[in-house]
Amino acid sequence: MVDKKLVVCETCTNRKMNFDKGMVCGLTNEKPTFIDLCADFIKDEDVKYIRNPESEVEVSDIQYKISDRALLKLKEEQNLPIGILVSFTVGIFGALIWAAITVATEFQIGYMAIAIGAGVGYSLRLVGKGIDQVFGITGAIIAVLSCLLGNVFTLIGFVANAESLSYMDTLLAIDYSLIPSALAENFSPIDLLFYGIAGYEGYKFSFRKFTEIELNKLEK
Repeated sequence: MVDKKLVVCETCTNRKMNFDKGMVCGLTNEKPTFIDLCADFIKDEDVKYIRNPESEVEVSDIQYKISDRALLKLKEEQNLPIGILVSFTVGIFGALIWAAITVATEFQIGYMAIAIGAGVGYSLRLVGKGIDQVFGITGAIIAVLSCLLGNVFTLIGFVANAESLSYMDTLLAIDYSLIPSALAENFSPIDLLFYGIAGYEGYKFSFRKFTEIELNKLEK
């Protein structure tokens, strides 16, 4: 059963923030213990709504909703290096799939860039467990780089088919100094749009998510 006590307390004038315990009752300096109704409840008319306890909290708001002790615990669980390793691996895998589809169909599906961005972000969130801004920035950078790699792999695939070479032989023989100019020749404004969306998703999905209920449990 969902515990909504703290959500009710947020609309009470007796509420108080304790740096060790989070939100407590100002009369007892303890977490609420009432069952259904609180006899000391006084509605705060300045509070316009009651938040859904199952709604997700913006990562920028987490530090204001939990104690310093709970926040420190979350920061200690972060792992940026392993997050970078896994998310970049996912990005490369996505770039290879995108290139393979493009070479096979001779048509570039721009929406694949969005899928790559989401995949990078989610994998970084899963293993990195980040709440700091650096995780979002990292996710955005890896997402965009993965999209660029997808275009590079596509170019190599087309060259391999045109010259009747294996992909490995093409990887070893191609003049990589020509790749930037080749990418520039095939660049279109729509690519910039998809790259931007991929970067945004890489940023947005890289952060660890919590509901109001989960944040409250961290204080126990």
